Amino acid sequence: MRIAIFTEAYLPRINGVVTHIKLLKEGLEELGHQVLIVTADADAQKHYVEDGVLHCPGIKLKKKLSGFETSVPVSRTRLNLVKDFKPDIIHVETEFGMGLCGVTIAKMLKIPLVYTMHTMYDDYIYYVAPKPLVKVVKRLSHTYMKTFANRANAITGPSAKCSEYLQSAGVKLPVNVIPNPVEMDAFSPEHFDPQERKAIRERLGIPQDAFLACFVGRLGREKSIDLLIDYWNQAVSREENMYLLIVGGGPEEEALRKQIADLGCGDRVILSGRVEHPQLPPYLLASDIYVTASLSDTNSISMLEGMAAGLPVLQRTDPINADQVKDGENGWSFNSAEEMAQLLRRFRDMSPEQQQELRESTRLSIMNAGATALADRTLAIYRMAAMRKAGKK
Repeated sequence: MRIAIFTEAYLPRINGVVTHIKLLKEGLEELGHQVLIVTADADAQKHYVEDGVLHCPGIKLKKKLSGFETSVPVSRTRLNLVKDFKPDIIHVETEFGMGLCGVTIAKMLKIPLVYTMHTMYDDYIYYVAPKPLVKVVKRLSHTYMKTFANRANAITGPSAKCSEYLQSAGVKLPVNVIPNPVEMDAFSPEHFDPQERKAIRERLGIPQDAFLACFVGRLGREKSIDLLIDYWNQAVSREENMYLLIVGGGPEEEALRKQIADLGCGDRVILSGRVEHPQLPPYLLASDIYVTASLSDTNSISMLEGMAAGLPVLQRTDPINADQVKDGENGWSFNSAEEMAQLLRRFRDMSPEQQQELRESTRLSIMNAGATALADRTLAIYRMAAMRKAGKK
């Protein structure tokens, strides 16, 4: 099968969506299929294909959306290059310029269209709309998503949260839930040099014997990192030798640093700043547990990478994503600052043997989240889309 995947971003840029697409491509190719990635590239002066990637001239967005790229949805050159690839399936993983381009090309070539939703846009409206206009923009956003998604022959998403969102927007097709993948080997504790743990803790001023919780992600308001810091400040005392490490960069970094300074908890809550993805594993493996207060994630790849490193997860209770963290198997859910602190202490106070058992159970809980498993599940959706396109059930 020949699959053209449309995305706003791809390597060398790294985020959760890019990681998902990278592993899907690897899995599909491992199973003998051919993949063309069609992506916006602000550094490209013209369209060109290299190593299975069609680079399309793009633009970088500024201000709060800095780091994101997009491209115009219409291009005769792009259409011809995609036609030359002769795809059997068009798979769009974005709703913007490149996604619209994929939808248009699928219609022109009369081939099946698969759409994967990654982002809960209701949690991002504040980036583009002042508070008085949020309700109006939200309504317009739902109308757009309904129109966009209903053009697909099949829809996927990494969690049930995607299904609820699209149904609320009026999308007719069901969402096939395919959990996000993770690079298990890259984050395996077996590949970790204990000296790296020591070096990172020394660099960040964290005692070697401290209990360390970490969060990894883009520092955006939707991640509720401010709430996580508030919870930590409220319920974790300075005498407990417990630290919180927040790894990442983003538009809220300055505000979060000010929050930490105003609360006077900078001795216990550390912001590392942005860490490039290849350098991320030691930060996770220097930690003891992963903690998140975000309710915007559909199936956080950063959290999965923490689990691959053997870190049990403390997740703020999210009923729609309740199946991600199973109490006692790979972590726990919490509803308040006090409950979060109690669960931190529960894991900290376990015997070394009990802690190791939970770490192994955590890794085991996502062992089937690799590239090949993702490709297998997605291929079944491609076949379903092809049948729907042909008018079969």
